[in-house]
Amino acid sequence: MSASRTSKSGIFDGRLNLEQQRKRAKELLKSARAQQGDAQTRISIHLPGKSIEDLQLADSQIVIARENGFASWPKLKSHIDRITEHQRQIASGHLPTLDTAQTLHLRCGSDISHCLKLAGFVGAFMEFSDPFCQGPVPDVPLPDFIETRARFIASSYRIDFPDALSRLQREYAGLATLGDYDHVVLWFEHDSYDQLILAFLLDFIATLRPQTRLDLICVDRVPGVERFIGLGQLSPELLIWCWENARAPVSDAMLECGQTVWPAIRASNPDALRAIIDNGQSPIPCMIAALDRHLRELPDPGNGLGLTQELTLQILADFGPLPAGKVFGHLMLSYEPLPFLGDLMFRGILADMKQTRSPLFDFADNQPHTPWPEQILSLTETGHEVLSGTRNFMELYTGERWVGGIRIAGAAVG
Repeated sequence: MSASRTSKSGIFDGRLNLEQQRKRAKELLKSARAQQGDAQTRISIHLPGKSIEDLQLADSQIVIARENGFASWPKLKSHIDRITEHQRQIASGHLPTLDTAQTLHLRCGSDISHCLKLAGFVGAFMEFSDPFCQGPVPDVPLPDFIETRARFIASSYRIDFPDALSRLQREYAGLATLGDYDHVVLWFEHDSYDQLILAFLLDFIATLRPQTRLDLICVDRVPGVERFIGLGQLSPELLIWCWENARAPVSDAMLECGQTVWPAIRASNPDALRAIIDNGQSPIPCMIAALDRHLRELPDPGNGLGLTQELTLQILADFGPLPAGKVFGHLMLSYEPLPFLGDLMFRGILADMKQTRSPLFDFADNQPHTPWPEQILSLTETGHEVLSGTRNFMELYTGERWVGGIRIAGAAVG
């Protein structure tokens, strides 16, 4: 599936180096004593009231540890020692015993499949990656639902329909085999791509009720990783860390949460999801924020843009003409508060934004044989006006898109 998660090259994989952290602590101490403003600010954030004159290396080490997500320097050191030991075991081939051959690892993409093997996991791997964060999710019988999803995926991600349909049919059929395993582990992160799929799976599992042990790994941060995008960026050692520290049994409350959230996602208006968000309570810690981000794809009353559309225009306004691939990079690494898109999902958004009476951006290099990531995007006057709120995109939009069960149609579509 073109929307599936792939590994995110160029993003920090979580391997902290102790000597490097010691060096950072020494540099911080030196900069703070030299009264450099940034260093003093960092000290005051983590050690409020600490006098710079009294600052010692142990103090700057505490700051470095806390910036990495640890309460103390010993806890940072212990984490690095543990990760280093896992790295040594992997390199030597003396892998730890983690799961069994009767374990199934279920993930909404293929991004961690290889690293799980490198880490020593021996169980089977299953991918279920229907991207519910885009396209219609109608309340129809499952065969019709699968066909609707396949048609959307084929048209939006430029896949042959028979291939998209075959892939989806295989993934949905695979879910019926969960009860064949002794242990099923759901690997998910905090964004709307993952959490909407997780809601579906929990609803499905609650109905299927396989007599098997079910665990959930659901993370929104990993110690030492400043910009956590997703599980696919992590090294094998950090996947072991997730297994040891973030794995919890799937509770009845989690299953009930899925049964509540999934119908709300499919509803034709946002009221049910907003009620869940406003309640603010969920047995799945990442779910509320992901649902809130999902609804931010609805048109803004002022400019008519969903958040991804708005951020795309903002990037072009900030940087000027850019290749589409660079726009996607800025979106994922800096602008998007909860990154959830695959690259071809973003291409689909760009194509949808072009369905308008007056273009928001031009493809300055729109030659047939130029790969889409290399095509240059430049903001038009209309784009500037919509971004500033002096024009509303929904008055110009001639296409149709979906936010869960909510249909977004332009003025010309009705």
